[in-house]
Amino acid sequence: MRISSYVTDGGVKSYGLVEGSAVRDVGEAFRNRFPTLCAALAAGALADLTDAAASSREVPLDTVVLLPPIDNPDKILCIGLNYMTHIKETGREAPSHPSIFTRYPSSLVGHAEPMVRPSVSTWFDFEGELAVVIGRAGRAIPEARAMEHVAGYTCFNDGSVRDYQRHTTQFWAGKNFDRSGSMGPWLVTADEMGDPAAQSMVTRLNGEVVQSTPISDLAFDIPKLIAYLSTVCELLPGDVIATGTPSGVGLFREPKLFMKAGDRIEVEISGIGTLSNPIVDES
Repeated sequence: MRISSYVTDGGVKSYGLVEGSAVRDVGEAFRNRFPTLCAALAAGALADLTDAAASSREVPLDTVVLLPPIDNPDKILCIGLNYMTHIKETGREAPSHPSIFTRYPSSLVGHAEPMVRPSVSTWFDFEGELAVVIGRAGRAIPEARAMEHVAGYTCFNDGSVRDYQRHTTQFWAGKNFDRSGSMGPWLVTADEMGDPAAQSMVTRLNGEVVQSTPISDLAFDIPKLIAYLSTVCELLPGDVIATGTPSGVGLFREPKLFMKAGDRIEVEISGIGTLSNPIVDES
């Protein structure tokens, strides 16, 4: 099942099941019970969405504005240095524990919406990632049970303002400029996706491949991340875990390669689809 969140041409926020070039607006039927996809996950209502889809209104995808699939998560937890190839290109040693930073929902846009290069920097980098969406709450989740807490997966672009990221040892400043990252185009449920480690990811800048990796190259796999993160805090339905980026980022290229207005960046993950965003300058 593929589920998108969006704003209709009438300005109404909703969500629905993607079928080809259209979406079944199940959010309309559940407006009072589950106003957002995050609320539906918290209620364990995915099966209800499937049942409602057959009688729900069909809306062409090209008439809606896609939002991040989870547009109001309690937490967006991002993992740094989590692909072996990326660790190697930075010249660092493999970490003994996951490196974690957070992003805010205001820093993300959905598929096809512009990512914004801030006026204070030209060091605007791409980072294609697989994002995991939590479906069941849990604290101190053991690795062996971790995948039971996954609702599904989506594509993520951890757009990074590199000079601000390097102002201190904390990544926060470079990761939270408004509308600097993206997530989408939809949530693919765990049953449809299958084993994420069997998938692969490609990032393209203006049609040219800049990153390419098997998901199996993760230094800390998804069960390890869920176990570690849930030791620190309770994971809630709708929480997003961005699992890290592979080698090929613009910062470590010679010459450096950063995104600019007029560019288009794409993150494609097998089993999910393609997240595509134009780049614009902050007005």
